[in-house]
Amino acid sequence: MDKYSILKKYFGYPAFREGQETLIDSILSGRDVLGIMPTGAGKSICYQVPALLLPGITLVISPLISLMKDQVQTLNQAGIHAAYINSSLSESQISKALWLAAQGQYKIIYVAPERLETYEFLRFALQAEISMLTVDEAHCISQWGQDFRPSYLKIVQFIQKLAQRPVLSAFTATATERVKEDIACVLSLQQPNILVTGFDRKNLYFAVETPRKKDSYIMEYMMGHPDESGIIYCATRKNVDALYQKLQNAGVLATRYHAGLSAAERRQNQEDFIYDKTPVMVATNAFGMGIDKSNVRYVIHYNMPQSLENYYQEAGRAGRDGERAECVLLYSAQDVMINRFLLDSKEPNEEQTKEDLAAIRERDEERLRIMTYYCLTTDCLRTYILRYFGEAGPVRCENCLNCAREYEETDVTQAAEKIIAGIREARQRYGIHVIAGMLAGENRAKLREYGLLEYLSYGSLKELGEAEIKRIIHQMLEQKLLSVTNDRYGLLRVSADAAQRLQAGQRVILKKVKQEAEKASTARKESAAKMRRSDILNSKGLELFEKLRLLRTQIAREESMPPYIIFSDRTLVDLCVKAPLQKEEMMQVSGVGEHKFARYGERFLEQIRAFTGGIREKYYFGEREEVQDQSGLLAGARAKKTDFFLTPEQAADFPYAEKYLVTEIAEKLNSLRDAQTTKKISGAELFRRMQAKEYAGEERKDGIWKKFVTQKGQDAGLWIGMRMSRNGMEYEDIYYNENAQRMIVELVCTK
Repeated sequence: MDKYSILKKYFGYPAFREGQETLIDSILSGRDVLGIMPTGAGKSICYQVPALLLPGITLVISPLISLMKDQVQTLNQAGIHAAYINSSLSESQISKALWLAAQGQYKIIYVAPERLETYEFLRFALQAEISMLTVDEAHCISQWGQDFRPSYLKIVQFIQKLAQRPVLSAFTATATERVKEDIACVLSLQQPNILVTGFDRKNLYFAVETPRKKDSYIMEYMMGHPDESGIIYCATRKNVDALYQKLQNAGVLATRYHAGLSAAERRQNQEDFIYDKTPVMVATNAFGMGIDKSNVRYVIHYNMPQSLENYYQEAGRAGRDGERAECVLLYSAQDVMINRFLLDSKEPNEEQTKEDLAAIRERDEERLRIMTYYCLTTDCLRTYILRYFGEAGPVRCENCLNCAREYEETDVTQAAEKIIAGIREARQRYGIHVIAGMLAGENRAKLREYGLLEYLSYGSLKELGEAEIKRIIHQMLEQKLLSVTNDRYGLLRVSADAAQRLQAGQRVILKKVKQEAEKASTARKESAAKMRRSDILNSKGLELFEKLRLLRTQIAREESMPPYIIFSDRTLVDLCVKAPLQKEEMMQVSGVGEHKFARYGERFLEQIRAFTGGIREKYYFGEREEVQDQSGLLAGARAKKTDFFLTPEQAADFPYAEKYLVTEIAEKLNSLRDAQTTKKISGAELFRRMQAKEYAGEERKDGIWKKFVTQKGQDAGLWIGMRMSRNGMEYEDIYYNENAQRMIVELVCTK
């Protein structure tokens, strides 16, 4: 069998997703790989497919028991023999599993890193033919990763003991540039093929809300999302227990998870959530790593996490099936204090030196600040996340709360100058809270104790209020006019050139939500949030979907298996769209492989035959469009529009001019396309393609992202010019002359 046959037979997919085939080919050629791919992008396929083609065994190092169990269940359901070795098994069970592995029973074995040191496992490994060693959640090996685990360092020692070095493959969903380099270095990857497919999860909607009463917000949210599965993360056990009790009292089917519960209760609660018995999970961050539940429709953070890495990983547990899902963070200033307390309470590792601990604390403080800035920014939330991970993002994603809102801009440069004066008068010895209180003229005991009421700057911004002053300070931090010390105190510092930059004309602009537009933006958000893949089904299709979902639940209970492992919601929708009546037709459904059809196919076909009476009807809106890969999951049920292109005849009508902005070029191009069959192209997409061709780019200067033109771009007809915003402010943008316009039409738009 080849890789394509394995993909279809065992996993039920007709083609690979972006990046999968590249990594698989590298592994099969004997080359080490490092794959950084977002949650839900199919990382497991990248090592599971070659594992079935390589001659020996593949060992997968995995950090959590739940992750191993879930993966092994899924593989066995697909007809692939796999096992796991961890502390949940008795010694006799481990011995039996290793004996069966030695007899060739298993192609894939998941193992906890702590097991690598045991005598019995090492004896097995030295005698077995290990073709590949895969490190899952590879960021755990880096001290700069958000989930550093010293046990992961045992992997390197284990590899050195093997008679023959296997191919190494490492995978993670979240890794900054520093963590990526650390993974490759610590694992000693040899000339690895490092592939970053991107961090963007386009199906996720991001929002930061600041409700006065978080509990009221949660209750209202639950009423608006009945019967949907979701996770609510809290920073402390106390918050988990309190919120869980309130949900119980309100009749919400919820369960909870934190380290203070017994192991048996945690295990039962986790299973109730996975099996959809209690669709809502309230938990600390102890819950979730390795949970592959595909139908989580929302993740709400009751408190702000300690880092953007933690947040993106936890939020990423929503929408793993590719369906639209929501990631909502409820922010309050108290969250920063809670997280700093948790950092203070963190127990040091015995193996770490004082220098290590100091460096880690400095890193943690920096991450906490970046997380706080995320909660306060008025820019696109998705772009903020992507840029943190080193990836260019659009100016507006149109799929986050900030992009849905309308803002008005206020020039607060004069206030910024007074803030600088106040910080300097206080000799740069205080943090944001103290400085803002002083400038606002507050009369708190601490301010009196410090003698700040006697300063000339005291009350100099009284008319703004403390909250507004803090917002301006955060804007100044973004623009690098101010900085904070890398310690627990976060003392404000004035940048060396701050005064000169302001005198030279740099402005500090504060964006505020237009109150009259807030209701409209909320309505747009709620309307968009209701878009689900099942929305392509008409009333008859939804009726069939419910019958198939009930059948899936019945089978799951019979086999003590999570419903999503039987078939995902994605597959159920595809079944409704194609309404197969025979095996050959059902084998064309996304997610249906030979083994799954042998186990469940006839029961689903019987349900479809009974519902349809053997008569084919249309159960979806739109035209039929066949799936081309795993991510094209509508398998025949979207409006049939192709990606943007122009025919030569259409391109000939492009109205060339002396100069255009990229948004103007996009507008002209879209007016020429066939709107019935062809999607639009955005100015942001055109600019990304210019970046890919190295004609232009973006860089952060003075806390602001600015576009630039390369020499190659200048030669092609791009240049930086000034343009005017709606409120009369000048800023830089890129213009394209006629030659550059022709290049775009020729290189990007025509087939």
